[in-house]
Amino acid sequence: MNKRVLVTGSNGQLGKSIQKIAKENNYNLDFVFANKDLLDISKEEELKVFFKENTFDYCINCAAYTAVDKAEEEKEEAFLINAESVRFLAINCKAHNIILIHISTDFVFDGLKKEPYLEADQVNPINIYGASKLQGEKFVQSILDKYYIIRTSWVYSEFGNNFVKTMIRLSNERKEISVVDDQLGCPTYAPDLAQAILEIICKTTQAFGIYHYCNSGSISWFEFAKAIFEKTETSCSVLPISSALYVSKARRPQYSVLNTQKIHNTFYFKSKPFEASLIKCLHSIVK
Repeated sequence: MNKRVLVTGSNGQLGKSIQKIAKENNYNLDFVFANKDLLDISKEEELKVFFKENTFDYCINCAAYTAVDKAEEEKEEAFLINAESVRFLAINCKAHNIILIHISTDFVFDGLKKEPYLEADQVNPINIYGASKLQGEKFVQSILDKYYIIRTSWVYSEFGNNFVKTMIRLSNERKEISVVDDQLGCPTYAPDLAQAILEIICKTTQAFGIYHYCNSGSISWFEFAKAIFEKTETSCSVLPISSALYVSKARRPQYSVLNTQKIHNTFYFKSKPFEASLIKCLHSIVK
């Protein structure tokens, strides 16, 4: 019998990427893709009823509040979706013996390290978004024994709103734009992350815990923008600007490169180079 997999937040870019990868590959998994209309994970009673009426082996939680700057003003909303709702989800997964795969972020770190972050490194978020995601992680760890927390970074895709699509839009509207050049991280193509998650589910061995996943190669936002413009052959110029001169409500980690050795060693797959995945994404967006 196929494993049954619930995907929450299925209208987001990771949720849509899981749908894309599931269609392209035969994983022998039965999916229920639940958007907010079908299942609002912030409503505790609704969750209880849903889990009583449906049977699942896995739950992939893609539901998240991801507006980093807005979170500074909407702290309660960010914590409701990224923390309290995750607690509700974890409680129901425990009650029904479901393995939870929860997606977290590089923003649980403060960015003061000078080498790629390991799963066991000290967490210390410097904005509300990161703090809310860390609280969600803590709830998962305190409630469940069977879980995967997958921290990822700089997620983009052909779906939803993200840095790549914003850069393409701005390049059509302006002659030049300024992009921060002193924040380093790892871009992650959402379909690559989706594939990694589904491969973990299909493995015969289960090794629960926290993992880091992103594409290989670390760059600045400025270099990322440059790569997008070069590959789309746009005439828009991109100029470097320091974080100190770029006004934003939320502070960002200056260095949030993730070490992915643990997930590679445990599940025997390699991260794809970010440039190859970026080209794939751009082919889908710019037709």
